[in-house]
Amino acid sequence: AAVSVEWAENSATKGKEPQIGTLTVLLWRKASTWFGIFFFFFFFFFPPPLLFPARRKSGASLEVEKIQNKREITQAKNAETRTKRNKDGDMNRPNWLFYKMIEEYRENLEIVPISLSDPVELHRICVCVRKRPLNKQEVARKEIDVVSIPGKGILLLHEPKQKVDLTKYLENQVFHFDYSFDETATNELVYRFSAKPLVQTIFEGGMATCFAYGQTGSGKTHTMGGDFSGKNQNSSKGIYSLAAQDLFLLLKQKRYSSMGLEPYVSFFEIYNGKVFDLLNKKAKLRVLEDGKQQVQVVGLQEVYVSGVEDVIKMIDVGSACRTSGQTFANANSSRSHAVLQIILRRGNKLHGKFSLVDLAGNERGPDVSSNDRQTLVETGEINCSLLALKECIRSLGQNSEHIPFRMSKLTQVLRDSFIGENSKTCMIAMISPGMGSCDYTLNTLRYADRYLLHLSIYSLRGAQWVGPGPALRWLWGSSPAWGQTFLSKATYISAKVQVMQYIKRRHSCRHESQANLVYLPLAF
Repeated sequence: AAVSVEWAENSATKGKEPQIGTLTVLLWRKASTWFGIFFFFFFFFFPPPLLFPARRKSGASLEVEKIQNKREITQAKNAETRTKRNKDGDMNRPNWLFYKMIEEYRENLEIVPISLSDPVELHRICVCVRKRPLNKQEVARKEIDVVSIPGKGILLLHEPKQKVDLTKYLENQVFHFDYSFDETATNELVYRFSAKPLVQTIFEGGMATCFAYGQTGSGKTHTMGGDFSGKNQNSSKGIYSLAAQDLFLLLKQKRYSSMGLEPYVSFFEIYNGKVFDLLNKKAKLRVLEDGKQQVQVVGLQEVYVSGVEDVIKMIDVGSACRTSGQTFANANSSRSHAVLQIILRRGNKLHGKFSLVDLAGNERGPDVSSNDRQTLVETGEINCSLLALKECIRSLGQNSEHIPFRMSKLTQVLRDSFIGENSKTCMIAMISPGMGSCDYTLNTLRYADRYLLHLSIYSLRGAQWVGPGPALRWLWGSSPAWGQTFLSKATYISAKVQVMQYIKRRHSCRHESQANLVYLPLAF
């Protein structure tokens, strides 16, 4: 279709018949140009925010957005964590978060385990700690190893904890001992640094004691008696037999061969407060004091031994007779304190005595597999005797006039080893590394740490008052002469830490100078 268009030009009338489509295109181009110019200047002077101001979000809306963003971030992290756990094969591991936290912490540790080439330091009181590997039951439950031993005298316990808001975290507690042995340590290595230096003591007319302490199933009998293969024990690989080997080596030396020393062995157990001879068909014995206030086990059979083979034979005979029971931690748990004594006699007189003690495991009532009367009595008696040992140590630390050795048969038997003029003691604290045993492990470490502090400060024979200035600097400063004589470096550090903790706890002071005159109790 066409449209007729006419117009006047120079007094003449002109016309044209353009197509409607062509005319529409021309008009649209013209209009769009003018509209474009108009809107350009309009929006230049009046931007959209000024025309349509945005509504301000309320505080509630902002909080909702924050929560949504946080949730999205958490979901993304959880998805990444699940992917990583699936990749590492740890999807079914309980407490996986604690496991990763401990592994990350260990990556920053410089681990230098103790070795046979390290020098042996001589101490009057030596405290060691030994960590056993995870057993089959713990591996099956995929338990976490919460104990790290970076060096020969340091132990770290990674205690898992949880805040009120369910946030999980680790409390890394540091303990200092004379020697720390990890799960790779052998009985020979433990013996070299713990009991071996004590063998020389009995040749010099002294009394020596080495005892293993720890919870049920922590490896005390394995350390003292030897390796287990099922229910069979190889007695030649334990501290008992290793001490006997060194005994006979020293007897052959010229220095002692002319002294006329004769070795004897006795082996007895303390069960439910009663003493039984393991080398004489478990005959019941009495523990009495003679006129010189020396403890005597009346009727105890002492067997003469001519070599290591005789000692191992006596160990096998006694271990077979020892009282045992079943607990949740150990199917064949020792329920008595076993004491193997290696005795040197010169004629009819006692020259020296080495007591090797395998203590029964400290445990709680619910940890035993049976709740019958006999089992509960056993557990109560074990814990009472260990408490008596602790009280004797506490009294020694306080330099008390009365030391309650008569509280139990165990402390009566060990009396001369604690207060003898020429006596040396070694404690081997056995710990389990599993997360399920964390409370027991912590109690054992605290027990051993206090044992080290109490007996070492008792060796100072005085100095109970501590002042804010010189006396604390006496502990904090350079090691004095008594530190070189009686205390090891680990004891020195432990004493300093515990003194400062005590002052902070009792006086709520942040600095040493803020404390008034303080009495230092050695049993805190």
